[in-house]
Amino acid sequence: MNIKTIFTTVLAILCISFAAYAQNARDQIRAVGSSTVFPFTTTVAENFSRTSGLKAPIVESTGTGGGFRLFCAGIGTQHPDISNASRPITKSEIELCAKNGVTSITEVMIGYDGIVFAVRKDVKPFSLTREHVWLALARQVPKDGKLVNNFYQKWNEIDPKLPNAPIEVMGPPPTSGTRDAFVEMVMDHGCKSFDEIKSLQDARQKQAACSSIREDGKFIEAGENDNLIVQRLVSNKNNLIIGIFGYSFLEENVDKLIGLKIDEVEPEFENISTQKYPVARSLFVYVKNAHAEVIPGIRDFIAEYVSDRSMAENGYLEKKGLVPLAKAQRELVRKNALTLTPMK
Repeated sequence: MNIKTIFTTVLAILCISFAAYAQNARDQIRAVGSSTVFPFTTTVAENFSRTSGLKAPIVESTGTGGGFRLFCAGIGTQHPDISNASRPITKSEIELCAKNGVTSITEVMIGYDGIVFAVRKDVKPFSLTREHVWLALARQVPKDGKLVNNFYQKWNEIDPKLPNAPIEVMGPPPTSGTRDAFVEMVMDHGCKSFDEIKSLQDARQKQAACSSIREDGKFIEAGENDNLIVQRLVSNKNNLIIGIFGYSFLEENVDKLIGLKIDEVEPEFENISTQKYPVARSLFVYVKNAHAEVIPGIRDFIAEYVSDRSMAENGYLEKKGLVPLAKAQRELVRKNALTLTPMK
């Protein structure tokens, strides 16, 4: 028996063993990942359970980065089947997956979301630019032609038109996809107009200057549960606190919160769907294709997720705050999802 035959035989035995073990060991789909996508996947899981008669998938909010670490750890029932993400999977995460045998992954874009900057409803609305936010939250800011440790204490020190109130912002931790998108779309953009940044020749030094967030208590990492930020905003009547989280959480709390304009654009449904809102982003779920034939219901669950009743206009996910894809894009996503077409 040659080496190729031995390898093929061993691989077949492993696949059969995994299938038998999976069927005996777990009869529920397991999803991990983004706190922003969590309410959407949870809603689909509930509807899937009602219509299929199968157990509702277990959905955990671990943050996008934490979800990919779990998802990419390997093949087998001890590893999750689906990873929710509020940003695309990165090259390094794909490499981690491949290193651990997760080589066939289907990417499903489920819709759009916006990162909103929200305050209590009784606060007088004001507008922020991305330059304002960068100056408020960057570790170092320009002064007299140099970058120095951030000295801004109040919003009106940045711009007299802003409130005479201490800078206090609650936002996502580094493991969150919302944090990654916030850094990329707000911090990295907000720094670009300053000469002190333009003068930096080293690309890594420039990136660090743009993306590093101050650690003196003005920015408070609130964990992966965005509802905790909402509760903190609502309960604190004495201070102006700005919360950073996904648009869907604003939609669920419109009786308590308002979203601030960013670069003079309102965080509204239409502005996010057309991506006129400058902090609009795509949301995803990723499927581990090796699990699709051995964990009951994965294909049917994905079919429910990409159905019109779920992710189309007036679907039940729109009512939860998801901004739907355009029809042509949605149909392409559905086609690839139903066939579990692997990412290239």
